[in-house]
Amino acid sequence: MSTTTYSVRIPKEVKETMEKIKDVNWQEEIRRMIIERVREEAKRRLLEDARELRSRMKSSGVTEMIREDRDAR
Repeated sequence: MSTTTYSVRIPKEVKETMEKIKDVNWQEEIRRMIIERVREEAKRRLLEDARELRSRMKSSGVTEMIREDRDAR
């Protein structure tokens, strides 16, 4: 897996407190939080798209959808 750098600004006081807490790997914690948040957002968007597609499928007849698909070829 290739990686890239993403920098964020945090208050100086927070950084100082982080430095005092030695038993936490902040880089790994932050990386894990970002990855989890990205996954959650991707799932949310996929679910939203699926719901929208499902509602459109309910509103139009299946035969119309098949006809549309065949006509598009």
